[in-house]
Amino acid sequence: MNDLLQQLSELVLDSMPTMALFLGTLLAYRVFVHIPLTKALAERHQRTQGAMESAAAAIATAEARMTEYERKLFAARAAILHAREERLRMLQLESDKATAATRLAARLHVLNAREEMDRSLEQAQVQIQGSIEQLGAQVVARLLSPAGVGAEGVR
Repeated sequence: MNDLLQQLSELVLDSMPTMALFLGTLLAYRVFVHIPLTKALAERHQRTQGAMESAAAAIATAEARMTEYERKLFAARAAILHAREERLRMLQLESDKATAATRLAARLHVLNAREEMDRSLEQAQVQIQGSIEQLGAQVVARLLSPAGVGAEGVR
């Protein structure tokens, strides 16, 4: 057993430089590679996460702007429709006023024409009445004159 312990102690002693080199390599890996790599990965993750958060914020801002744009577009369309309806209402009122004025003018024209016709009718009746009296006087004069009846009857 002594022999075995001696071999084991020789093995441990012979492996000491290898273990020292392994621990030195491990320490150098840890200092020069693992810690900077971990920092770089953490920074990359932070930048990626920050970019994702920034993108999410930009999307939220875009959605808010789009909602605002849609609201303004709806309000503008409503204002345009209201203005159009108001304009149509005003045009209808103007049309109604023009129609009423035209009707009034037509009625006045018809009344003037009727008055003119009534005056013409009265004048014609007066002329006819005057002609009737004159013709009646001529007929009576001819009937009463003896020469006028014979001469008229021959013709």
